[in-house]
Amino acid sequence: MDKNWSEKNKEIQKLLSKEAAFDEAISKLTGFREELFQQITWIVEGYPDKAFYQMPFAGVNGYHSKTLAYSIWHIFRIEDIVAHEMIAEDEQILFREKFLEKTASPIITTGNELEGEKIAEFSKKLNVKELYLYAKAVKESSDRILLQLQYKDLKRKFSDDARQRLIESKCISEDENAFWLIDYWCGKDVKGLIQMPFSRHWIMHIEAMQRIKNRLCKIARKGIDPVAVCGLSCNHCFLGAWCGGCRTEYNACSFATCSEDRICPNVKCCNEKNIDGCYECSELETCEKGFFVPSNDGANAAKAQSLYIRKYGKKEFMKVQARLHEKYDFQKVQEIIGQDHKEALRILEEN
Repeated sequence: MDKNWSEKNKEIQKLLSKEAAFDEAISKLTGFREELFQQITWIVEGYPDKAFYQMPFAGVNGYHSKTLAYSIWHIFRIEDIVAHEMIAEDEQILFREKFLEKTASPIITTGNELEGEKIAEFSKKLNVKELYLYAKAVKESSDRILLQLQYKDLKRKFSDDARQRLIESKCISEDENAFWLIDYWCGKDVKGLIQMPFSRHWIMHIEAMQRIKNRLCKIARKGIDPVAVCGLSCNHCFLGAWCGGCRTEYNACSFATCSEDRICPNVKCCNEKNIDGCYECSELETCEKGFFVPSNDGANAAKAQSLYIRKYGKKEFMKVQARLHEKYDFQKVQEIIGQDHKEALRILEEN
């Protein structure tokens, strides 16, 4: 488990045990859930639909043997069921907001019963955008439930009526890989449910999603030119674990994820001009498109790197990048070569 996330979770669970710290615990929990959910947002915004049904770790043991789509469905179906059938005793978000139809899911269960190729087949049928909206709606609904709880509610246990409701809902498969969930949940009090489906369960599956997307990015980048269209080095980028590079469909650069069809303005421009990259463009020095927009603090650092490539070529550029990263400890190149493209070019030439 991610050490930072684990420590945050431990702190929250410790605070939940103290009545005087209950409000602080809930506040920290909802904040932590927001932090974790951001990971899902980045993945949904950064990758093509086909990424969500790929199984790069198929056949191995562990949550990472699933798909990105299955992971999202599984996390939030469990939370939707637990939050509404058990704690709030009202209608699940899946049905209340018609997300079963919107996501095009062929099942209403948690998915525990699915194995191997059936997971990929299921994932391929899902509408990823609607799946994300479902996850967001469940998360926000659960947060509201958490904020309405009082310390005394934590000790509330669940009767046979709760168990019967779960069975009648048909939301838990009768398959042996799934049906055990009913006894597991009903054996806990509200505090116990908060400790697992509402927090630790998220951590385990979001970590698995990170492993999946890392492998997908690595596969996508295999044999691809590591020099980005704007002149950055994908091999030395702090987004390396998240991004497949702008020459692939797994482009998670901020200027791609916030642009139409996830295509960076620099990539679009170079494609229209039928050139390999900005370093081949005669308008480079005055360009303010995409990564070179003046409000971007890395604009001139990127421009300097494109100018270096134009003058010395990609091979030499990759060498100087390697030397800079060996010499200095930094994430973003502008931290070393500054924000004046002429001065930055000089620094690159001297290294």
